[in-house]
Amino acid sequence: MATNIGIMDSAYFVGRSEILAWINSTLRLNLSKVEEACSGAVHCQLMDAVHPGIVPMHKVNFDAKNEYEMIQNYKVLQDVFNKLKITKHIEVSKLVKGRPLDNLEFMQWMKRYCDSVNSGMHNYNPLERREVCKGGRDTNKKSAQSQSSTKGSTAPKSQSSNNARRTDAPSSANAVNQATKAVTAAYDEQSWSHTEATQITELKLSIDSLEKERDFYFAKLRDIEMLCQTPGIEHLAVVAAMQKILYATDDDATVVAEAQAMISVPQNEAERLSPIAEVLEERNSSETQKRKNIVNLDFDSAGITTLSPRQRLSDASDVHCSGSPLMTC
Repeated sequence: MATNIGIMDSAYFVGRSEILAWINSTLRLNLSKVEEACSGAVHCQLMDAVHPGIVPMHKVNFDAKNEYEMIQNYKVLQDVFNKLKITKHIEVSKLVKGRPLDNLEFMQWMKRYCDSVNSGMHNYNPLERREVCKGGRDTNKKSAQSQSSTKGSTAPKSQSSNNARRTDAPSSANAVNQATKAVTAAYDEQSWSHTEATQITELKLSIDSLEKERDFYFAKLRDIEMLCQTPGIEHLAVVAAMQKILYATDDDATVVAEAQAMISVPQNEAERLSPIAEVLEERNSSETQKRKNIVNLDFDSAGITTLSPRQRLSDASDVHCSGSPLMTC
């Protein structure tokens, strides 16, 4: 029993037309797109077909239109997976959006799982089991009407074609040619679907890698932004330059040049332009001059005290003589 299937498994190379034909024949539905099964009700009934009685069909809602109603169906499906110990992860958030690729991949996995189990599906009555579901009767009526209208439209065509074959021999040859073209087109479509699936797988892997790389570098930029907002350094020139680059809205080379210019401003020029720095410098120079004067006065007073009385008298007479031009010594 295959519960975990690799991405390169042949199950993921099954085309949409084959998936739709399998769903419609197994459950007697008339789906035209795989994403029409995004409500999860079809998945629940497929599990009920391969494991009869294990799915509480009275909890399944075939009339689910809103996401919260679809989520209830996927909860029922997850409970079934847990009972059967199936480890397949259900990406509910993507499936309920109705994305074609996500729904196709999950339905491809469902087909592979049901084919691997294949128990009781031949004796399964999907119409009877849907009767107990919410919206199941309406679904049965719609599918019955669509099937009857399809049979009614195909019957006249087949009858007219038989009459044409009886009356016109070349028309049979044309029919054979058309059938050959149809088989060739189907073969081309199948090989194209294989190539498409391979390309889609490669693109998904590339997208996942790019998203991881994007998240990695975004986290680094966010850390740098938080560091620039640290108190005490948020007003520095280098921090302002980093923020200018971080918050730039366009890819312009001038942003980097402007940021480099912000960092290359000389520190002494910034101090010279500040009036507070000039006042502090003047105060420091005046205080230094005062200290020099006080030191000189102390030195002079100390020299006078060391002179003898005769030297002091001679110095005083020199001062008197020099003070008056009329006195002669």
